[in-house]
Amino acid sequence: MRNYRGEYDNYHSKPKQKKRRAQRNAARSKMQKAGRVSKGDGKDVHHKDSNTANNSAGNLAVRSRSSNRSRNRTLLA
Repeated sequence: MRNYRGEYDNYHSKPKQKKRRAQRNAARSKMQKAGRVSKGDGKDVHHKDSNTANNSAGNLAVRSRSSNRSRNRTLLA
């Protein structure tokens, strides 16, 4: 059984991860303002260069949740 509290304490609460999460949230907010995504649409905002700090318009794209989240796994294989 997963220890979600432990995962948060050991990973998600770290300052570096909080900053990266804020950068991802800022990218989604930017795309929402542009009308490219909306709440509950099942889409993810994709960073083309995998750098969450790079939220320039040319680096962001809208992808389905499944394709965006499986991409990293296929690169590592």
